[in-house]
Amino acid sequence: MNRHRGILLVITGAIFWGIGGTVAKKLFQDYQIDINWLVTIRLLIAGLLLLGIQFIKKDRSQIFGIWKNGRTAIHLLIFGLLGMLAVQYTYMASIKHGNAAVATLLQYLAPVMIIVYLILRKQSVLTRKDLVTVSLALIGSFFLLTNGSMSQLSVPTLAIVWGVLSGVALAFYTLYAVPLLKEYDSLVVVGWAMIIGGVALSFVHPAWQMDFRSLTLEAYVYLIFVIIFGTMLAFWFYIESLQSLLPKETSLLGSIEPLAAVVTTVFWLKEPFGLFQWVGTACIIGMILFLALKKEGSVKSKRPPKNEKPLQVS
Repeated sequence: MNRHRGILLVITGAIFWGIGGTVAKKLFQDYQIDINWLVTIRLLIAGLLLLGIQFIKKDRSQIFGIWKNGRTAIHLLIFGLLGMLAVQYTYMASIKHGNAAVATLLQYLAPVMIIVYLILRKQSVLTRKDLVTVSLALIGSFFLLTNGSMSQLSVPTLAIVWGVLSGVALAFYTLYAVPLLKEYDSLVVVGWAMIIGGVALSFVHPAWQMDFRSLTLEAYVYLIFVIIFGTMLAFWFYIESLQSLLPKETSLLGSIEPLAAVVTTVFWLKEPFGLFQWVGTACIIGMILFLALKKEGSVKSKRPPKNEKPLQVS
């Protein structure tokens, strides 16, 4: 029963993440919601809720204990600004200028970037499986962005730039978080990182500077979904699933996220999606599944601890 519960949680969380990006596009498209404001309010509320869950269900002493060590505090600040805020903002910017499907798929190029980084740092050796992974990512990206045509891009240039930057930010986010996750619960690390990012972006667009009366009931429903379901519950469900599933299994089932983003973008928002873009989507999802199923052993450095938890950020 615990295993079935874990599978249900991770699938639900991944679907929430994928749909959350599409709903954000709806807010940008139909209600002209400012991207700075949406990212600010999303980070602040979701971060506070995650710390609230930690306070109620887990070791509450960690919530403020993480700030008592100066080195850890600086690490957390950098993670919150260059990791969490960078990932959230670039992802939302890619959605705003393109769509949730492309933004999510480009963000999922992060594992390839991590492979390349580790090889360049000589912390990993290039294997055949790595070559397959990179090849699937490159072929998938080509078809996704060009729809098979060499003459023009089928996706706005700004959406591609922000999407690639989102992948870079996610790669940094994933690697930089490891030391923090060895010492503190993921709810504490990510909760504070969200609050740090939200507070920083508040200087650009404060959360209270919004004409709330101009929003319809439908817009409020979409906002609640993005903040509660697409951020807080999605992350919580993903982390909770690790209580009864292996990280590899959770990562594998988490690949439903880009599929959910593609399906809702095409069938709900009626965004055009060509045949070759579907081929590109299949390549990138195949790359994600391949990585999730791939056996470890190509990394020369020490293997991560058994209780290390993968992070999700979309």
